[in-house]
Amino acid sequence: MPEPTPEPTFRERPVSFVRRSGRMSDGQERAWAAYSDFYLIDVPRDDAVTSVLAGSAVEPAVVWGREAPLIVEIGSGQGHAIIHASSTRPDVDFLAVEVFRAGLARTMLDAAREGVENLRLVEANAPEVLEHLLPAASIDELWIFFPDPWHKSKHNKRRLIDEEFAGIAARAVKDGGMLRLATDWEHYARQMRTVLDASPDFERAFEGEWAERFDGRILTAFEQKGARVGRSIRDLAYRRTGATER
Repeated sequence: MPEPTPEPTFRERPVSFVRRSGRMSDGQERAWAAYSDFYLIDVPRDDAVTSVLAGSAVEPAVVWGREAPLIVEIGSGQGHAIIHASSTRPDVDFLAVEVFRAGLARTMLDAAREGVENLRLVEANAPEVLEHLLPAASIDELWIFFPDPWHKSKHNKRRLIDEEFAGIAARAVKDGGMLRLATDWEHYARQMRTVLDASPDFERAFEGEWAERFDGRILTAFEQKGARVGRSIRDLAYRRTGATER
């Protein structure tokens, strides 16, 4: 008898992205073939394409070949911010987390052109990277710049920053480490602030209503586009307090 068709598998909660599987350009395909062996971390998968299998933790000192501070950017896009940062701070290790393969390919290409060697990339769902791939208390700074705002009310549940994510981030960020965020959507900015103000694991690292613009965040075309249509950029910065046990 033929084998029964397996039931489809789904994540337990909505992810904060829509998987786009469009064809990469020829240049991106060449970049992927040429540079992924060096830049891309091989990730054991669970059922979903962008998942990370539990128990798959890597050792940063082995991946980068040294002991150094680690900065992780979630949603690195085409890599403009993290390539600038990694090329100007060779004493720090960087990890770009992104689910869009074309963006990762562009990041590899530009990183190679700049001669960047302290950057690695991972193609995976960000919370699973923080929960399963990186060891506890391994991140010095976690950057989340302009995450998808999912601005329709019925889609707000897909937003990355919520109470559950705050706990996952707290596991991965070392005591005294920083969580830096930016968005051009006022409602999402306020949600982020409410979530993190309520977290027992983080404390504000700014005074007043919003943080000053993080000077380590370069001005990208995406940010300029938001400003042109009148959206104010909101920065937030929180310090891992070590107030609760992991």
